[in-house]
Parts: sequence; C-alpha cells; structure tokens
Amino acid sequence: MGSAGVHIVCVALGVLGLVGVIVCCAVPRWRVSSFTGSNIVTAQSRVEGLWTNCVVQSTGQQQCKNYDSLLVLPSDLQAARAMTIISCMLALLGLLILFCGADFTTCVQNEDAKPKINLVAGVGMLLAGLLVIIAVSWSAHIVVRDFRNPLVAQKMELGACIFVGWGAGVLLLLAGGLLCCFSRPRSGGSGGTAKYYSSSASAPAKNYV
Repeated sequence: MGSAGVHIVCVALGVLGLVGVIVCCAVPRWRVSSFTGSNIVTAQSRVEGLWTNCVVQSTGQQQCKNYDSLLVLPSDLQAARAMTIISCMLALLGLLILFCGADFTTCVQNEDAKPKINLVAGVGMLLAGLLVIIAVSWSAHIVVRDFRNPLVAQKMELGACIFVGWGAGVLLLLAGGLLCCFSRPRSGGSGGTAKYYSSSASAPAKNYV
C-alpha cells in the first residue's frame, strides 16, 4: 500500500499529464511548415492540428479553418483524434478513482479496498499514457518520412504538440507505474493465526486422579 505522499505525487503527475494531453488535443501545432531547401518564403507559415489548420503571417496574425471533412485528414491524424480523446477520458477517470482510494482522502472507509481502487486508477493512467504516446509517435513518424521524401513538395516539421504529447505520456506512465507498484493488497496479518489457536488455548484444564 502506498503512502499518502506517493499518492499526492501521483495526483500531481496525473494532473500535469492530463493538462498536457488536453493542450496536445486542442492546440493546432502538430505540424508546422519547413523553410528548408526551395521553401524560402517566410512571410507566412502553415500549421496543422487535429481539428484546424492555420496560416500564420509574419506580423503575428493567424487565420484558422476547420477541416472540411474527416476524410481529408491523413490516417495518423484521424487515429490521433480518437486516441487523444480516449486518453483524456482515461486520465480524468483515473484521477477521479485515485481521489476516492488515496490515503489522504476518506471517500472509501474500507482500507482493504483502497489498494484495488488505486490499482484500477494506475491501469487507467498507464493506458492513457500509452495512447497519447502512440498517437504523437505515429504522427512524428509520418512527418519525418515525408520530410525525407524528395517527391513531397511541401515539407513539414514536428510541431510543439508532438513534444508536449511525449511529455504528457511519460508523466501519465510514471503516475500509473507508481500506483501499480505501491497499490498491493495487504497481507492477512496475524488475526487468522490467533483465531486458529484460540480453541486449544481456551480448553479447560482437567485434573486426573
């Protein structure tokens, strides 16, 4: 069973990871224009996210437009939409479950049930971390592959959300791993042993003549 300090650390890591996943899902910075090679026009740059693509002027003005259809998105971004949303839900659910089973709360009075609750929360955070890491790693692989492909005219580079997603995934994995390691069921203790020998200890002594 983990101490209250370990649970507080897990809550902090989980909250930071959840915020990172939300930022990664909402901010359109998955892919940014590259100005290498023949792409020397730097007056404007193009950024792409899960929901919108934007054109950023050199003056700082930004114009964004939602994607016309889900089918126009590449396969990696289509999968990233689903995986980041599921990751947000799992991380939030894991935090709520952790608050119920943590040592610094009194939501659950049964001390034997708290390790099981914390274990469920840890598994949820582990799955959330894996999903967001898979999503950003897949998108990063596509960006690197297209960048090295000479047939692709418009080069793109890794956006900030890719690195935020990696960081959020690591934080969620750390939180889930700590919960799984420290949320072990308590042993039975000595109560059963005392009960086992109680019958012989309480037997009345008899004097034989």
